[in-house]
Amino acid sequence: MPVPALDQLWVYLSASPLLHLLVTLLAFMGASYLNRLLGGTPFLHPVVLTIVLIIGFLTLTDTDYATYFEGAQFIHFLLGPATVALAIPLYDYRERVRRMLVPILLSCVAGIVTAVTSAVGVAMLMGASRETVLTLSPKSVTSPIAMGIVEKLGGIPSLAAGMVLITGSLGCALGPVIFRLVRVRDPSVQGFTMGLAAHGFGTAYSFSSIGAVAGAFAGLAMGLTGLLTAFILPPLVHLFGL
Repeated sequence: MPVPALDQLWVYLSASPLLHLLVTLLAFMGASYLNRLLGGTPFLHPVVLTIVLIIGFLTLTDTDYATYFEGAQFIHFLLGPATVALAIPLYDYRERVRRMLVPILLSCVAGIVTAVTSAVGVAMLMGASRETVLTLSPKSVTSPIAMGIVEKLGGIPSLAAGMVLITGSLGCALGPVIFRLVRVRDPSVQGFTMGLAAHGFGTAYSFSSIGAVAGAFAGLAMGLTGLLTAFILPPLVHLFGL
């Protein structure tokens, strides 16, 4: 059976939405490999590198986002099941969560208030526009929820997604350092903190670098933060006069 020429293969792939699914997978594999070569630094997280590679590809091929998303939507669809699947490891620690429910909720609320007030306060002091301030306010919430909140508040959803990625990368970089400085060694506390401050990035880091207990509590924190922020954020930004 003759092997198709590369130009024929490109013509076939370029007419199919599966091209951009393939591009996304290859970009992530390449970014993960590059991140490992660089020692696994969180400052060059595979997700961030993947975004840069995909933007470069779309720019070079003059492809608009809507066309790209026709293929990438298959991965986007898996985001929901993947998030729900975080409940599976958490189920093993349900009794521990039940005993710690009050401290967990109080910590979550305190973290949300701190994250929002610090971001909004600094942005306002630096003279940012109302739209930019609102966009920055849910920076510690996972991207889909942050984009939905920002859209309702009148911010810029696409910019919010970028801020969430930067927050996650910085959280993974600074979190372990802070744990060592304050001598926090409990994996459940470490995981919960990472999930609260660095959402999905922190959850992935907790599973891969700390352990299953940390990953389970990080997933819990990420979910609770997203849920509670949707209720707490509007009154908070109103207090700032936005």
